[in-house]
Parts: sequence; structure tokens; C-alpha cells
Amino acid sequence: MLDVAIRRPDGSTAVDLGRRGAPPLPVAPALAPILPDGLRRGATISVSGSVSLLLALLGTASADGAWCALVGFPRISAEAAREYGIELSRLALVHAPGTGWTTAVGALLDAVDVVAARPPHGRDALPAGDVRRLAARARSRDAVLVPYLRSSTSADSWPGADIRLTARDGHWSGIGDGTGRLRARRVDVRAEGRGQAARPRSASLWLPAAGGGVDVVAVVAVVHAIQVVGAAPAAPVVELAG
Repeated sequence: MLDVAIRRPDGSTAVDLGRRGAPPLPVAPALAPILPDGLRRGATISVSGSVSLLLALLGTASADGAWCALVGFPRISAEAAREYGIELSRLALVHAPGTGWTTAVGALLDAVDVVAARPPHGRDALPAGDVRRLAARARSRDAVLVPYLRSSTSADSWPGADIRLTARDGHWSGIGDGTGRLRARRVDVRAEGRGQAARPRSASLWLPAAGGGVDVVAVVAVVHAIQVVGAAPAAPVVELAG
């Protein structure tokens, strides 16, 4: 793709003359309530609270043909990734980029559709300039940058993310009175951000669902009988023969 842009000294794009308008990448139906527009190309979407949520976010796009990359994740189960729909033959892994984290992520944004990366923490945290430059790189390449954060606190955040996905209150099911095995985990996921994502959205999801993958927690409506004080009870219906 031709990339013609006028950039500011910090690397962000002032005027972009490149080819735009690539369609968004699809997401699983269970994620549609919180991401109704899918994965918009050029966006930065931070994820915190659940690696399963991260894998579910990538799964449908990967199965649909997108190339994805994981950077800085030392332990990711290939079986779990496959259960969420990720095509392993189109998945690049950089387990330990070390001091070259920014370089690795930037290079992958040039080459693949979705780059999910766990940023350095503590004293090795990224400078603000690197954060802005990577977001600008994602926009100019029509890629999706997905920083994975260890927590949702302000001390561990990705400034300027277009959408922030946060998973909370995980509860496992499947264990009875000393028997059974873990089968499904219910989490509450909240999406908020800026622009079109300024209105917060939330959903209760199974991550993972009992059969694998992601699914929506069914809402059971409970109807209560209301008795009006002073009203006569309804008369019984009597069927007459003939």
C-alpha cells in the first residue's frame, strides 16, 4: 500500500494522503455488543484483565484470513489460541523482544493485520513518544495495535487508546461439592474510549465457554406474580360439555 503522509516531529501523522477505507476486521458474535464496528483498521485497542479476552478478540479476524502477531507473551497456549479461532499458520510469535520491543512491534505493524503486545513494565516502561509513534504507525499501515495491560489502573495504561476493553469479576463454573472440573468462566467486559467509542458498553461473557471459545451469558428473565390488594381472585374456568 502506498503510504504518503506529512508527519510531525514526534512521528504522529498531520496529513495522511495514503489509501484509506479498508473495511474493519470481524469479531466473534459474542463481542459484537461491545465492538459493533469490529476491529477498525488503524485503531489502538487496549485489553486488560484477561488473556482469554485478548485471544477471543483476535480469533474471528484470524480465522477470516488476517495475519496476527503476539509480542512479549512468554506463555500462550497454542491449543487455547486455536479454540478461540486463531489460525496458527498465520500467527507470528516474538516471546522476548527485550530492549527491542518498540522496534519489533513497529516492524510487525508494517507486515501483519493485528499486533497484540505486552508492553514493558516498571523501569522499562515505554516513553510517551514511543506510544504515540506506534499508534501513528498503526494508523498509517491500516493495522490494529492491541496493547495487553496487566491491570486496568492508571499506573498501567496505554495513553490515547481508541478503545479500552477491561475484563473483571471472573467466576469459574463446573466444580460441584468436591467433584467436577473447571468448564467455563464468566467475566464482565466493559468497552470505553473516545470518538465513536465514547459511550461505554458492557457485556457478560463466557471466557472460555463450556464448549470452548467465547459466548454470551444468557439473561434469564424472572417474572413475579403481582397480587393487587382488595382485588377479587380470578374465577375458575369451567368447560361445559356440548
